[in-house]
Amino acid sequence: MIELEGLCKRYGPVTAVDDLSFTARPGMVTGFLGPNGAGKSTTMRVMLGLAAPDAGRALVGGRRYRELKRPLLQVGALLETAAPHRGRSGYAHLLWLARSQGIGVRRVREVLELVGLADAGRRRVGGYRPAGDRGVRVGARGAMTRTAVRG
Repeated sequence: MIELEGLCKRYGPVTAVDDLSFTARPGMVTGFLGPNGAGKSTTMRVMLGLAAPDAGRALVGGRRYRELKRPLLQVGALLETAAPHRGRSGYAHLLWLARSQGIGVRRVREVLELVGLADAGRRRVGGYRPAGDRGVRVGARGAMTRTAVRG
């Protein structure tokens, strides 16, 4: 479960996130939508420990992200700044992520099948359509977790 409580983040005089609270239940696909500048990326950065909140807290399974021993088993995220190398295949990128978290090769193949990228996984990421495959890449990262998804 992802829990945000009273989350605030400012960059100088700009308030990027102001008193945000919500709970994303385990096993459910949860959309995080809003217009440009609404604070979505900033919220994700705080949740992933890439930025410190000015107030409030963000917990994954009751812990801060940095306290998770093998975070990829609990959280899958793809921020634009963390996009895969364009010259690497989707399979190679997921394999790199999996190995960093002690996840086996078999799971990488399962994930590519699960998100409908078994064939595309062999192509270089730079050959993916910019917007059309972004959701699939996010889905593949998220599917590396062992949480069952209902939706």
